[in-house]
Amino acid sequence: MNRPVARYTVVIIGSGFGGQCAALALRRIGIDDIRILERRDFMGGTWCQNTYPGAAVDVQSPLYSIAAEPYDWSQMFAEQDELEAYTKHVIEKHGLDAITDLETNVERITWDAVERRWHIATSGAQDYRARFVVNASGPLSTPVVPPFEGRDAFEGAAFHTNDWDHDFDVRGQRVAVVGSGASAAQVIPAIVDDVAELHVFQRTPHWVIPRPDRTFTPWQRAILRDPRAYRALRAAIYWGLETRVVGFKYSPAILELVAQREALKHLERQVPDADLRAKLTPDYTIGCKRIIISNTLYPALCQPQTTLHDRTDGIERIDATGIHTAQGTHVELDAIVWATGYDATDGAISYPVVGVDGERLDERWDPFPRAYLGTTVPKFPNLFIVTGPNTGIGHTSALFIIEAQMEYITRSIRETLDRHATSIEVREDAEDAWTTHIHSEMERTVWQTGGCTSWYQSRSGHVIAMYPGFSFMFRRFARRFRPDDHWFA
Repeated sequence: MNRPVARYTVVIIGSGFGGQCAALALRRIGIDDIRILERRDFMGGTWCQNTYPGAAVDVQSPLYSIAAEPYDWSQMFAEQDELEAYTKHVIEKHGLDAITDLETNVERITWDAVERRWHIATSGAQDYRARFVVNASGPLSTPVVPPFEGRDAFEGAAFHTNDWDHDFDVRGQRVAVVGSGASAAQVIPAIVDDVAELHVFQRTPHWVIPRPDRTFTPWQRAILRDPRAYRALRAAIYWGLETRVVGFKYSPAILELVAQREALKHLERQVPDADLRAKLTPDYTIGCKRIIISNTLYPALCQPQTTLHDRTDGIERIDATGIHTAQGTHVELDAIVWATGYDATDGAISYPVVGVDGERLDERWDPFPRAYLGTTVPKFPNLFIVTGPNTGIGHTSALFIIEAQMEYITRSIRETLDRHATSIEVREDAEDAWTTHIHSEMERTVWQTGGCTSWYQSRSGHVIAMYPGFSFMFRRFARRFRPDDHWFA
């Protein structure tokens, strides 16, 4: 049975910040024939999906926002409800809901060499054909729960932080939080005072530094409503954060002398118990894994109702009533919270992508994902990946990189249309030169040399989540469109 097909110049997959930035950027160059596909029954991405207790951003809000969309923030590091409000504000202001199809999960996209368009198969009522596709599904959108023995046998509540069960009341309950990364560091302090018991299962400790948050006073908010003041604050935050690259890449010794020393002092001040402090002290250079910014995590872990299970006492198996640990203890539980992250590297695109001559993207990305400017791949014409390989940023706002990618994407599409071509495709040699450059530069970074294993790395060991340099350099590369690096047909 033939399904109805809707045709557009550009289809954007995902309605989070990446999808929103794409739609706004395309409109600025005069392309209005756009459709956004969203798999959930609501728009907004990360900050509308992640509603777990304590959820907040770890980059200052005036910078963690779309450059052309300033906002009246109430505090320096916005919490989830304010970030959701901001996201909805952007969507409503620009009428993006009117060009979005909800509950439309992309199941496969295939390049049609005859029609020279992408065929997008979905779970919705229709399929789509698009001249250009922008994948903005995001690298942190596919939750991962490790396949522990007996995981499905547990009869209590069990859910990932990405899909928090608000019908479950943690008050007076025995709760396990599995994981010790950014989400866990926010959930743990948010629920510790309500639970009867809190068991934290930590595979590897993270470095934690103080959170320099502040609530903006009424007069400060009034000043920041002036666009000039807002831009000045945004610039000051940006350049202050950009200096961190010196430590991440050029001088790890600075990280150890400054940031790591600060983190150790923070740990010593907040954790008086020597045994607990030892469990919480990482054995790798700060920055090798994501740095946690928190004033409340350590005090929560010191509470009498909290038990920290480190690697020596990790999960052996799970049964109907709780967790058996490696040391032979059975922990009786009412709920398990999976704070175990996402398939953010090798599985960054969750659906099959089939390009020229039937080549699959997952096959091309064996042994590791790679893309020119982290955005385009040979044999996959007219396809652009937002926050693709090596576009992650460990020191500043991800939105800065997303907006830099938009400069390359819109220039590519505009160039194709101006040439009256049907497609644009990055050349093999150009992508190879970019990837060689990226991984040569990566050898100098703390993510490669810091002595840890992290989600920044693919299964092959290549660091493919992070960009190894200053974010303004990435933007400079993105702005300098090179026609000779591409094929036009």
